[in-house]
Amino acid sequence: MMLEHKGDVMDVSSASPALRSGLITGLAWTFIVLAGFATLISLLQNILITLMFPAEEMRAAMREVQKSQPMPAFAEFVLENIRLFLGLFFVVCAVTLVSSIGLLMRKNWARLIFVGLMVLGVLWNLMGAALPFLMFSSFSMLEGAPGDFQESFKVMATIMAVFAFLVAMVFSALFLWIAKRLLSDDVRREFHAL
Repeated sequence: MMLEHKGDVMDVSSASPALRSGLITGLAWTFIVLAGFATLISLLQNILITLMFPAEEMRAAMREVQKSQPMPAFAEFVLENIRLFLGLFFVVCAVTLVSSIGLLMRKNWARLIFVGLMVLGVLWNLMGAALPFLMFSSFSMLEGAPGDFQESFKVMATIMAVFAFLVAMVFSALFLWIAKRLLSDDVRREFHAL
């Protein structure tokens, strides 16, 4: 389409706004909603654990539990560092929320951060896939249980571990696909065109 302006010819097609893909808009809104809820919940968790469970009281309670029934090393590590884990989770949720808003606004920095978050999500899912195997293999409470109960527990643990593994693989594949799409040439052009 050509327009004439005081004797000059101007090409309007080159001045038209860049198209915004529905994929990026849908992805951004999905993660804005999810990360918004997660950030709020994580903030409340951090406030509650700080107010309701003072650090020294938690350590004293853990020492008492350890005397009667030794905890698996992984569970002990998580409980010892629960404030750190909840704080890091809040940071990841908040960064996801901010980068999702930036993704909606087609900011390139948000696209790059979002790719990093997707890679982090893949690593998190792979660790989560291994977690049931680590947790169930370290349970010593079954040693005195009847044989039928031990067998049922092992079957249940195996089913849960396989299900967790399959879910982790599906989410890992989804996150890798999102990262690959965000790094594609057409999406990169969309972000640089605006």
